[in-house]
Order: sequence, then C-alpha cells, then structure tokens
Amino acid sequence: MRQNGSIVKAYLAVLLIGATQAAAAPVTPDPAPLVDIVIYGCTPAGIAAAVEARREERSVTLICRDAHVGGMTANGLGFADTGRHGAIGGLAKAFYRDVRTYYAERGISPLKGQGQARSDDPDAMYVFEPHVAEAIFETWLADAGVAPVRSAPLMRTGSGVTKRGAHITSIEVADGRVFRGRTFIDASYEGDLMAEAGVSFTTGREPNARYGETGNGVQNAASVQHQFDLPVDPYRTPGDPASGLLPRIEPGPAEIDGTGDDRIQAYTFRLCMTKVAANRAPLPRPKGYDPLQYELLGRYLDAGWRESFAKYDPIPNGKTDTNNFGAFSMDNIGMNYGYPTGTDAERAAIVAEHQNYQQGLLWFMQNDTRAPADVRAAMRPWGLCKDEFADNGHWPRELYIREARRMVSDVVMSERHLRGRLPLSKAIGMGSYAMDSHNVRRFVDASGHARNEGDVQVRLGRDYIIGYGSVVPRRSEADNLFVPVALSASHIAYGSIRMEPVFMILGQSVATAAGLAIDEDIAVQDVPYARLRPLLLAEGQILGSDQTWLTVARSVVTAHRREALGLALLAFGILLVGIKILRRARKLRAGAPLPHATRMR
Repeated sequence: MRQNGSIVKAYLAVLLIGATQAAAAPVTPDPAPLVDIVIYGCTPAGIAAAVEARREERSVTLICRDAHVGGMTANGLGFADTGRHGAIGGLAKAFYRDVRTYYAERGISPLKGQGQARSDDPDAMYVFEPHVAEAIFETWLADAGVAPVRSAPLMRTGSGVTKRGAHITSIEVADGRVFRGRTFIDASYEGDLMAEAGVSFTTGREPNARYGETGNGVQNAASVQHQFDLPVDPYRTPGDPASGLLPRIEPGPAEIDGTGDDRIQAYTFRLCMTKVAANRAPLPRPKGYDPLQYELLGRYLDAGWRESFAKYDPIPNGKTDTNNFGAFSMDNIGMNYGYPTGTDAERAAIVAEHQNYQQGLLWFMQNDTRAPADVRAAMRPWGLCKDEFADNGHWPRELYIREARRMVSDVVMSERHLRGRLPLSKAIGMGSYAMDSHNVRRFVDASGHARNEGDVQVRLGRDYIIGYGSVVPRRSEADNLFVPVALSASHIAYGSIRMEPVFMILGQSVATAAGLAIDEDIAVQDVPYARLRPLLLAEGQILGSDQTWLTVARSVVTAHRREALGLALLAFGILLVGIKILRRARKLRAGAPLPHATRMR
C-alpha cells in the first residue's frame, strides 16, 4: 500500500508539473477556418449573397453587426421602393413572391405597391409587415444552411482588416474573433469593411461639374418637394433675428447651386404604426421632451398646413410604413452629418438623437397643446404595433441609413449613366427608380423664412444597367473584395440605386462573381464577364444590354425627340439652301443670267 501510495503521489506530482507548465505556456488558438466567402452585413444584399453562395456550394460566413437580419426591409420599409417591377429578377423577385405566398396562404389579398398597379406582377407582393420580411429571410438562411454570426460589429480601429498587399486575408470583429476568407463582400449600408480595408470612398454631394451632372451638389432651386409651402418665421421671437434661430435650422444663405459639400441626406426610422386598438401600443414620451424642438412645425400648422399623414402608407393587417412627408416631418434634417465615418459611440449617439426626435415629434402632434386641436385629434388613434419589434419597445431596430460612404472606383455610376448618356458595360443588375435625395439641411432664405434644401426627385423614364466595375474596388486597393451596397456612385446616382431590391440583386450577382474569382484564382477585377453573364441570366437576373455610343445617341434622341426633330428640320433646311446657292454659283461661273427676281437692284 505504501508503495502504491508513493506511485500515486509521484503520478500526481507529474500531473501538477504538467498542468503548471501548460498554464505557463502561451495558448495558441486554432486558426479560424478558411471559407470561400466572408460576408459582412446582414442586409438584404448580404442575405442574397449568402444564399446564392450556398446554392453554388461555396462555404460562407455571414457576419451581422446586430442580432437580427434583414436590414431596412425587416425594419419598417414595408412599402417597398421598387421602381419598375420588370427590372427586378433573381432572388429579389423570389423574395417578393414569397411575400405574396405568405399572405395568400392567410387569405390576405395583395395591397397596391408604390406607384404600381396590382396586376402588373400577380405572383409578387411589394407591401409587407416587418416581422414577415424577417421570417422569410430567416427561413432562407436556415434552408441554405447559413448560421449567421450575430452581434459581431467589425473592429473599426485601423486593425480590423488584415491584408497581404492588396489581398484581404481576414477580418476581426469587436469581440476579437477573426474570420478568414478567399473573397469578401461588404454588404453593410455604411461601407465599413470597405473603409477598414483602405478602399477609397467619399461622402456628401459632389459638385455637378465633377461627373457632368445636373442633380448633384447644392440644389436650392430644385428643392420644391417637401418644402415649406407657406411662409414660416424661423426666429425664436417672430420677426426678431436678434432673438436667435429656433432649433433645427441654420443661418443662410445657401451656396451656389451645383457646388459640392459634405452634407448627408436625412435619415429616419420607418415606423410601423396602427390604429387597430387590439394591436396598438402607446406612443412614448421621450426623455427630456422639449416642445421648442417642434415650434417650427407648430408655426407651420398655425399657417394652415395639414398634410402630416400623407405618407402613412398602408401595409397588411391595418399597419403602416410611416415615411417622411412635408417640410417638417419624420426626416431629421441636418442631424446626421457625422454618421458615415463616425465611431461606434458617435453613431450610437446620432441614432439615439434621431429616436428622441421622432418620438418627440409624435408626442407633440398627439399630446402637446401647442399643436392645433384638430391635429391632436387626428393623431390620437395612432400607436406603435404590439406585434412588431417586441424586444425593442415596438420601435424599429435600425435607423434608415439612406446614404453613408460611397466607394470611389475605376467606374463611378453617375446621372449620365442612369439617363443613358454615357456608355456602360458588364451589367450585373438593373435599376429604375427615380433619382431621389431627401433634404440635407434647413436654413433661412433671403426673405427671412425657413426653407429646406437638398430634396431632388427626378423620374428617369427608363431602366438602366448597373456595371460590374461599380462594385469592385481599384485593383491596387483590394483585389478580393466586392461592395454591392456602398458601391461606386455619385450622390445623385446613388439616390436611385439605393433601393432594397437593387441591393438584393447586386448581392446575388457578386456572390456568383466571387465564385468565378475563386475557381480561376484571379482578382475580382479580372472575372471574365463572358462567363459571368450567362450564370446571372440562369439565376433569373434581368441585365439589359450594354450602353454603347450608339445606344447613348438613341437614348438622347428619344429623350429629346422634339428638339431633335427641330434640329433635323433645321439642318435639312440649311442643306437645301446650301444646294440652291451652289447651283446659282455654278450658273454664274457658266455665264448664265440670273432669274429676274434675284438680280441685284
């Protein structure tokens, strides 16, 4: 027994020594698995990319900044901005068909979408509730075998992306986890991965002269929508500039139209609201509610404006997608300039301020005696929806980031491309929505009244292609990265491209392109379009045709038919006169007499 006891003691000593040495030795964690495609951003673009990649049997890591998936499509933007439905294909079309199926199975007839007849796409539905959109996306991911990495914001300290030359090898999230991939897709609205990788980008509005545009830069003269239709005094004491300005307005005047600046079009929460009593949650009074923040609206209402409810767009089950309408509404104008490049803390503060602003706006309209009695009465039945965003006080989880960073690559989509006035090739999707920018600021105009600036709404009247070159960076900056959301486009072109179905289209297309880059071991800039296009068409994408100088000429003629006809007639007339003059000159040289009517007198 004593001998056995000695053996046991020796054995325990060995174990103790081994444990001590093991504890003292540095632990080398297992390297992160290498996957084909790492996708950052659980927006519709990121989800479409992940699903398409799995269809092609690629290994995928989908990383979500937050806990939920779906981006704005699942956060209140249920009255979808679609443009022409015929330009939507692939997984984007499949999503809206799944929406239609969901409601059809529950006996709910499709509602009319934005600017569209019910019958133009009978198999799809473009109006839906937030929780339905999220459920469809979650089903897609589960069926594809994609388990998103949730609540994993990218580390944005300058070390969140590891590169070998221009080649990204891995990315790191805030909790220290590292994800390795052969290719990467930045599907975030903000372009965070792109920026962390050192890819060139811009924010704000370019001057019109940079890309030969008309709708970029300062747009004071064009800002006639969502404008003060009645004169409203901007000063704390009406008529007294010395008393100072009311909140949410800056001094004027505006700069010259067409000049560039760093201002960002307004953000908002797309609220899901209802008047159905059984599903209605009360509108909260925000902490620190300050009625002075809404005095400008009070004066506008006093002047007789009554269109506050014009964009409570109906979605199923008695709910709304509540959007901005009018000069003082859901858009928090001028309060987001620091968001695109802000730190996580700075962004959080901006998001909180936007929530406080909108909650205060609703409280003002519903409860504050400064609002006219008829406005309060009209607002009284409204509330948030109990069955939406239950883990967030029934408030949308995401702020609508209409525009943040935009990549600057070798191809920059501009107004001229959208209008068909500049050649563009290698289509990977199509857009058709109007060029649409919300207001960027509110100021005092020359007459001493409040005025908004920046709202541009220009219908294109045509579908346009989105070129492959706009979603890949410059080769020297990143050779294995795709950017389908914060893509390379001017401010005003992005105003049309930035729609959720377009992001789904582009997300799916770049996943297919990533597969080709992996198979051929080439840079994303070298993906052969001759091989990519047939694959995209097989996926149901709508691609249109390349814009050549010939198609550009046709487009210009079509857009300016009357002017072109006039010019053609003028040219024909000049030609006839020229021919007549030449004939007379020949007769003179031949010595023939001039007709009596044309002789010199």
